[in-house]
Amino acid sequence: MSLREYRTRLRGATDRADSPALVELLTLSPWPKDALQLVGDAILVVVASDATDALAMARRCVAALEERGWEGDAELAAALASAGNDGPPPMLRPVPVDLDELASVLEGDPVHGGGRLDLRTGEVWPQAVVDDFDDDEEEDDDDDEEEEEDDSRWLWVDPQGSRAGHRDMELFIGTVEDPALADRLTTAVAGRGAFRRFKDVIAADPAAADRWYARSEDRLRGRARSWLAAQGYSPIRARQP
Repeated sequence: MSLREYRTRLRGATDRADSPALVELLTLSPWPKDALQLVGDAILVVVASDATDALAMARRCVAALEERGWEGDAELAAALASAGNDGPPPMLRPVPVDLDELASVLEGDPVHGGGRLDLRTGEVWPQAVVDDFDDDEEEDDDDDEEEEEDDSRWLWVDPQGSRAGHRDMELFIGTVEDPALADRLTTAVAGRGAFRRFKDVIAADPAAADRWYARSEDRLRGRARSWLAAQGYSPIRARQP
């Protein structure tokens, strides 16, 4: 099974809270080091289901996260330890947010990006959507305006820009064993248009591309988790309809 297929299946089973499928995936092969954020969220579902060996999985993942030490890994390790009764519950309010959606807004353009997080539903609203919504609702009644302006419902997402993403590419290049590919990637990330050129170059090597996208997604999720914790919140899986 390719890394891409593994991540797709793991993500789908986590979204469905399909504990038997998750246990099978998590015991099928060694966990990819570049996807531990995704693995940790899957294990939280397994622990909640009281599946066999769930606590052992949680402890193993905590150790792997602590060893890796990327941004957001400490927060996920604390959540796993708490779920397995190996640590105190984090003093954070739960919110059912999609970390991938949050990351896309959080790391947007500081000039035109940003948005807000609905703390009731976990929905992430990019600023462009918020502006369009506000324009459409200008003539609504006072009750709707009062609900829209309820500050306790919303958490502003201040965009951080692309610096962290650019650093992700530089760090990844340092792990590439093929000198020719590493040289091409180093050239690609210099100057404007670095992200597009990097993707074009990495696409020529499917194995390296799979590893890059797993690593990039995990670092994005970790930064979103860390940012959320700094605001006093912890992500939980959204309930399925």
